Amino acid sequence: MAKQKIAIVGTGSRAAMYVSAVTQRYSDSAELVGLCDVNLGRVALYNSKLAAPVAAFTDADTMLDQTGADTLIVTSKDVTHDQFILNGLQRGLRVITEKPMTIDAARCRAILAAEAAAPQKLRVTFNYRYAPHATQIKALLMSGAIGKILSADFNYYLDTYHGADYFRRWHRRKENSGGLAVHKATHHFDLLNWWLAQDPVQVFATGSLAFYGPKRAERGERCATCAHTATCEFFLDVSANANLNQLYRENEQHDGYYRDRCVFDPEIDIEDNISANITYSAGARVSYSLLAFAAYEGFRVAFNGTHGRLEAFIPDNVPWQSKGVEIWLTPTRKPRQIVEIEEAKGSHWGGDDVMLDDIFISGRMDPYHRMAGSHAGAMSILTGIAANESMRTQSPISIAALLN
Repeated sequence: MAKQKIAIVGTGSRAAMYVSAVTQRYSDSAELVGLCDVNLGRVALYNSKLAAPVAAFTDADTMLDQTGADTLIVTSKDVTHDQFILNGLQRGLRVITEKPMTIDAARCRAILAAEAAAPQKLRVTFNYRYAPHATQIKALLMSGAIGKILSADFNYYLDTYHGADYFRRWHRRKENSGGLAVHKATHHFDLLNWWLAQDPVQVFATGSLAFYGPKRAERGERCATCAHTATCEFFLDVSANANLNQLYRENEQHDGYYRDRCVFDPEIDIEDNISANITYSAGARVSYSLLAFAAYEGFRVAFNGTHGRLEAFIPDNVPWQSKGVEIWLTPTRKPRQIVEIEEAKGSHWGGDDVMLDDIFISGRMDPYHRMAGSHAGAMSILTGIAANESMRTQSPISIAALLN
């Protein structure tokens, strides 16, 4: 069987997983034929680590014209996802995009329309679905362990290491990322949609920029040139991290992108805390929250059904001795049961490797339906887009109206 010819657009840190997968783990069935980025320095860095360097491009059209790629993987800045997805679909290519599928409703509608007219389907990579604990929760809910799901609570905590990073990078502007309600929460909303097996119908949300942004007078343009590095707990020395230094600091001259901008910059316009109430198509109601300046990292989720309650705590970076992932099942009027779970190693709680198998090994059967397409991509981002619109208008927002 002929190898898939893979082209990748966007060579930031997320591209590394795909470049490694195509050139090593799945090299018997896939071939990397091109890399594209406006920053040729980063493309050159990726090429320098390959046994056989591939063609480098700054224009995706040229790359697709010259390489004969049949598969396009999109790992670029969120705001650019739609243009590459549309290009790939219109060319009849298999397109695989990192989440979020795009950042606003108009772009979402354009993608759905283009896919409807295209011979291939779009794939959106929701790696959180593939983590063992996520699959275990899905299995329990599918089994009817708590009956019909009536409500759920989902609370996600980003600590001041990971959380702060979204306020240093291009994500800090809604025009680039859609804010955390889209860029980050698309993971969470997709999990909820998938676990509930329902579509969101209406969202009412509140949020603010309470911790980051212009909260300190002691600030600078970026950490590398700041006068307050000795006293600021958010100081990031990019040059001290080999990977960040190579990818970003050593390639700033190509595009002027700084990886270490100040988290207290007045230009930041995204929220650092969000709360949302979501109504679903089969009647479930969800209370959701995201905090980007928490004392620890991880998330808690709970489902209430007609026959009981399912709860889980998934720690990611906690300053205490953690038991790891914990899942509890409490049937109505019966004792709580601890659900045994086999944890996996690897990035995103071990989900990335399982997802990559799903992408590059054809014919795999999955009773949990973890492979996500444009509908799942749309429902997850539209929940966040509705949250953004609700925060702006202080009113509930209909998902159907966004799709009109």
